[in-house]
Amino acid sequence: MRLVVDLNRCQGYAQCAFLAPDVFAMHGEESLLYNPHADEARREQVKRAATACPVQAIRVEDPDDAPAPAGGGLSGVR
Repeated sequence: MRLVVDLNRCQGYAQCAFLAPDVFAMHGEESLLYNPHADEARREQVKRAATACPVQAIRVEDPDDAPAPAGGGLSGVR
């Protein structure tokens, strides 16, 4: 599973961090950190988090949908 977050759309409501804290975290009041290659075991939490995003900034992709970029870890400091 691969996560894509549109950080220009994200408004820092933190619903994702509340629903999937092992994948999403707020850094300060507005900056979101997230693991773009979240563990498959977290799929349900991540799907709930994406659905709960008030501005629909989170997209969940399956590995077959798009090639994964090199690297890993946390991404997305805004």
